Amino acid sequence: MTEVRRVDETEHASRTGFLAAVAAHLLWGALPLYFLTLAPAGPFEIVAWRIVFSVVVCALLLTVSRSWRRLLGIVRQPRLVIPLAAAAVFVFANWQIFVIASVSGQVVEASLGYFITPIVTVLLGVLVLRERLRPLQWWAVGISGLAVLVLVIGHGTFPFIALGLACSFSVYSLFKKRLGGAVDALSGFAIETAWLTVPSIGILLAVAAGPGLAFGSAGPANLLLLIGVGPMTAVPLLLFATAARRLPLSTLGFVQYVTPVLQFLAGVLLLHEAMPPERWIGFALVWVALVVLSIDLLRTVRRPAVLEPAASF
Repeated sequence: MTEVRRVDETEHASRTGFLAAVAAHLLWGALPLYFLTLAPAGPFEIVAWRIVFSVVVCALLLTVSRSWRRLLGIVRQPRLVIPLAAAAVFVFANWQIFVIASVSGQVVEASLGYFITPIVTVLLGVLVLRERLRPLQWWAVGISGLAVLVLVIGHGTFPFIALGLACSFSVYSLFKKRLGGAVDALSGFAIETAWLTVPSIGILLAVAAGPGLAFGSAGPANLLLLIGVGPMTAVPLLLFATAARRLPLSTLGFVQYVTPVLQFLAGVLLLHEAMPPERWIGFALVWVALVVLSIDLLRTVRRPAVLEPAASF
């Protein structure tokens, strides 16, 4: 009887984790369309408000969950706070590039960035952590390099946005990996956004002195949508945190592709961004590389692993 109950609890946890992971990635996939509704706010104002209202959401969540003591314990440790400050720089870069791509008609290239992120992360492990790649991982890296070359030569432009997103998130993930389990998701996110609060206020002051802030001057709907960037940032993060504690690494690895697939479909089907043949070829090569990487993951994963969720989008 006890064994049956344990199996039922495990199945329930897996089901809950899977639904939470899908919900998180659905919300992340919808972000480009959400950012488009924030016009006339520009990308720098959007990211600044995203940080400010994320801090507010974090403060509320820390209060409700009675987690301030845990946060203060982390703040007192420079070996944790300093890496979080460095991580904050890269998550800010990732957010800013992503919002610029979303509001400037480059959602498809943004999706490419998140498609190639796992491969860039693998390559970063070689360059920084001196990890040794398995043969299939080398194949995935090589095919991805060929895809970038095809996009550069065929499409005529270097995919700065895609590589900027992939590299910024991969470096961010590296900092989070080195912190390990010493910092929980909510505390880490709160400290990262707190580090970015002062620069964000500076950006808002600069925008106010220049073209002017959309916040409060573009109608109540726009005001509420700008305030909503805080919850739209925090909610998927917490959903992913729930999933990460209940699902094995292999399942999380596959579900993560929901976000770039949705962004790609939004860019092509809803926003009608250009997809000439050479761009299709480049994307096809990236998808082949991801299939190779996924096969390698399935072959090597031996037991469930817990990931530290990251505020990536």
